[in-house]
Amino acid sequence: MRDAPLKIGLLTHSVNPRGGVVHTLELGHALHDAGHDVTVMAPASPGQRFFRPVRCVTRLIPVDAAPRDMVAMVGSRIEAFTASIGALLETARFDVLHTHDPIGGNALANLVDAGRIEGFVRTVHHLEVFDDVQLMRWQSRGFQAARQVFCVSRLWQRMLAEDHGVGACEVRNGLQHGRFSPLRQATDAALARCLGVRTGAPVVLALGGIEARKNTVRLLQAFVLLRARWPEAQLVIAGGASLLDHAAYAREFAALAQASGLAIGPGAAIVRTGALSDEDIPSLYRLADVVAMPSLNEGFGLVTLEALASGVPIVVSRIAPFTEYLGEADAHWADPLHSASIAEALQAALTSRSPARTAAMAASAARLGATFSWAASAARHVQLYREGLHGSAAAAARSIPC
Repeated sequence: MRDAPLKIGLLTHSVNPRGGVVHTLELGHALHDAGHDVTVMAPASPGQRFFRPVRCVTRLIPVDAAPRDMVAMVGSRIEAFTASIGALLETARFDVLHTHDPIGGNALANLVDAGRIEGFVRTVHHLEVFDDVQLMRWQSRGFQAARQVFCVSRLWQRMLAEDHGVGACEVRNGLQHGRFSPLRQATDAALARCLGVRTGAPVVLALGGIEARKNTVRLLQAFVLLRARWPEAQLVIAGGASLLDHAAYAREFAALAQASGLAIGPGAAIVRTGALSDEDIPSLYRLADVVAMPSLNEGFGLVTLEALASGVPIVVSRIAPFTEYLGEADAHWADPLHSASIAEALQAALTSRSPARTAAMAASAARLGATFSWAASAARHVQLYREGLHGSAAAAARSIPC
């Protein structure tokens, strides 16, 4: 029957709090709540678990701790996924296998080549540029071999079509309603004490760790300029649990901080929290006076929706995908290639705080929250899944984005 519940396997690259992992878990929950049978699969080294509780079935694929060599790490995890899902297929049947990263994409492509499955779905959040040829080949195969390709923004939908000849369907992200709020909680002050976040001084919050893609070095340059007016300001950088190697960029960041006379540590000018408990994230937003996301490359930027829902002004790059869904008044806009522009946007966000501005942010959050819902995203996914299952091979391989 066409409308019967689907059995869906969702693959993600990690159990840690990264944007693609959050997307996978939220989509899994929404599909589960809509009555579908969902299994979320991810690699996990000994002792690892998902960073938050998962309501649907999970399958943790045993892997060793990530080695320093990226090619060895990716190759070993592709092999682990291929073997684990291949074994699972001996006793389980899936209507849809849907991966959100190249590791899962290559494993499923291996299973297609072996005749174990007919096809798979891939969501491309964004693409990286690797120096290693093998990594670039795996990245390309991870979506080129898919029966259907989805994107979370029109930017990447267009780039896949123009640069790779791949037709992708846009599927919107969602916002977990009720999780983020501007209303202060007792846990906020406790978290501030634990992390060494000062109260009474402007706090600039950046999520995602120190990465070139996140433009963290230019954000630090902007922060140095900002401290000329607010010498007690703090830059809080949260997260950073990535499989990619950002060590060289982190050293560049640390060298700039040292040259600027800025200490890094709890209570210092710069606070690096690392990965935090999922329960702490709503409080973390409320500790911020502005959330900065001057990224050079993003798939969507869920942080923007979460910050606005928390009543915190945002500074974002004037680039897609931000320009696709944020209105001019929703954010303070910056040229991500110029630290002075980022500093000006941060200053504007801090000096324009007022009851009227707070009300405007609440209106933006309500509008965006109505537009971006995980239930609607799940319904869109199911529609596209069924098209892929019941459509012709030609339709599944169409080159015009939907």
